[in-house]
Amino acid sequence: MKKTYSVPVAVLAVLVVLLVILHLSLSTLVRNMLNENMAVMGDYTGQVEDVDLFWWRGAYSIHGLNIEKNVGSVQAPFFVAPRIDIALSWRSLWEHHALVARVRFTDPELNFIDSNVESDRQTGEGVDWRERLREQILIQIDELQIVNGTVAFRNFTTEPQVNVYANDLNMTVLNLSTSREVEGTRDASLEGTADLLGHAPMEMEAAFDPLLEMDDFQLRFRASEVDLTQLNDFASAYAGFDFHNGSGELVIEAQADAAQLTGYIKPLLRNVEVFNFEQDIQNPDKGFFRGVWEALVGAGGAVVKNHSRDQIATRVNLSGSLQNADVSPMQAFFGILRNGFIEAFNAGFEEPAPETE
Repeated sequence: MKKTYSVPVAVLAVLVVLLVILHLSLSTLVRNMLNENMAVMGDYTGQVEDVDLFWWRGAYSIHGLNIEKNVGSVQAPFFVAPRIDIALSWRSLWEHHALVARVRFTDPELNFIDSNVESDRQTGEGVDWRERLREQILIQIDELQIVNGTVAFRNFTTEPQVNVYANDLNMTVLNLSTSREVEGTRDASLEGTADLLGHAPMEMEAAFDPLLEMDDFQLRFRASEVDLTQLNDFASAYAGFDFHNGSGELVIEAQADAAQLTGYIKPLLRNVEVFNFEQDIQNPDKGFFRGVWEALVGAGGAVVKNHSRDQIATRVNLSGSLQNADVSPMQAFFGILRNGFIEAFNAGFEEPAPETE
C-alpha cells in the first residue's frame, strides 16, 4: 500500500514546490516591472518594497509604495501608501463584460509643499497620475477606495512652518471604468469624509465624467467646527496675523461644463478674536508692528460682524476657464479657488455681513 501511494505523493510534492517557485518568481517579476515603470516619471520617481500575488482569486497587493520628487530639496515624500490591494471586479465583469479592478489604498499620505524656492515646491504637476495609476495596476480601474488617508499642505521655509492637513480620510470613487467609452456623462461619483487638523469634520461629494480631465464635474465640500486658532501657523505665515479665538465653517459648491467653472465659496466665522493686548502687543516674540497689524485686522473684522450673532459671513462666486495653455486644468482649478478664498477674506472685512438664519 505504501508503494502504491509513494509516486502520487512525490508528484504532488514536486507540483507544490514548482507552484511556490512560480508564485515567488511572479511576485518578484511584478515588483521589478512596477519599479522600472516608476523609475522615471518626469520630476518624480517611485518604488515599491514588495508584491503579494493571490492569483487563485484574481488579486494582488503592493506594499511600501513611495513616490518622491527627484529635483530640489523637498523634505517630505509626495505620496506614500503602505498597502494597496487590487482585486478583479466581478460586478464589472458580469454587468459590462470588462476586465477591471477594485483598488483600495490603506493609510496613504499625500503631501503638497509650498516654498520660496520654486524647485522645492511639490504639487504633482508634470505627471499624468491617472495614466500612471493605470499602468501600475495593470488592468483598468472601476472602483477606488481610500482608507484612513492623510492629505497635507506644508511649507518648511516659513516662520513658523506650516502644516495644514486632513486626516482620517475615507473615500470611495465609483464607476471609473472607461470601457463603455461614453463621453459627456457624469457616471463616476465620489463620496468622502475626513477631519481637518484632527478635529473638524469634512465631507465631500462629486460627480464627474471619467473620460475627461476637469472638463465636466460637480463638486460639493463642507468643513465645520474648525478651531481657527489651529490655523495660526498658516495665517501667520501667509497673512501676518493669528487668531486668539473663533471657529469657522466653509462651504464650496462648484461645477464645470465644457471646462467653464461656476459656483461659490461661503465662509462663516463665529466669535472671532484676532487682536489680544497681552498676546500681541506685549509679546516680545511678535514685536510692536506685528501687534498693530493684528489690531487693525481685528478691528476690520469687528466692523462687519453680525453683532447679534457674533459672526462674519460672506459669499464669493467662482467663475473662470479651466482650459489654459500655460497651466494644467488642475492648476487652473486651484488657482480659481485660491483667488476665491482671497476675495472671500477681503469681502468679509469690507462688506456688511448678510443676515443668516
